[in-house]
Amino acid sequence: MSLAESRPRPDGPARGRPRSEAVERAILEGVMKLLEEGVPLAELSIERVARTAGVGKATIYRRWSGKEELFVDVVRAAEPPDPELPGTSLRDDLVVLLESLRRRGLVSRSSAILHNVYAQMKSSPRIWAAYHAGVIAPRRDLALGLLRRAQANGEIRADIDLDLANDMFVGPMLVRSVMRPDAELPEGLAEQIVDAVLDGLRPVRSTAS
Repeated sequence: MSLAESRPRPDGPARGRPRSEAVERAILEGVMKLLEEGVPLAELSIERVARTAGVGKATIYRRWSGKEELFVDVVRAAEPPDPELPGTSLRDDLVVLLESLRRRGLVSRSSAILHNVYAQMKSSPRIWAAYHAGVIAPRRDLALGLLRRAQANGEIRADIDLDLANDMFVGPMLVRSVMRPDAELPEGLAEQIVDAVLDGLRPVRSTAS
């Protein structure tokens, strides 16, 4: 199955006048088609994408400010969608976030094209900056918001550095997904990580009588 066939639809914010879903789909599919043909990101001009998608350049620019923003939406569309948090507890929310990260790791491993796109994005400062600002930073802010609320209500200790705590949750999954491509990403891994880290972050209960 190709990347274009397997991707979910993105839920990006509307820009400008209402979008035509068919036109937007054609543009995203056009980018994916070129990527599947082996065209490097550096050679994917708006003009080339427009020609492949059968639309005018102005049609693309009405929806995206430039190719960096367009590529971010293409990659976001190829990844599993961001999850809806249950909101039942800090543990439940963190498990859902890490499970989403595990699934993205599995998708990246199974799609040579997506894996290649990630590598090319990191070699392009402008594209990577756009992806970081539009995708990575909001996900990190979401997790930090959960930890701030948990610290405020006493679920985790007040002396915890929340940036470090977030890295402690996310780090093990990223190591397995990115730095150790041979490592397993089994079901239940998110729960194992969350429970192990939370044990060290919860307030210490006094045993004094």
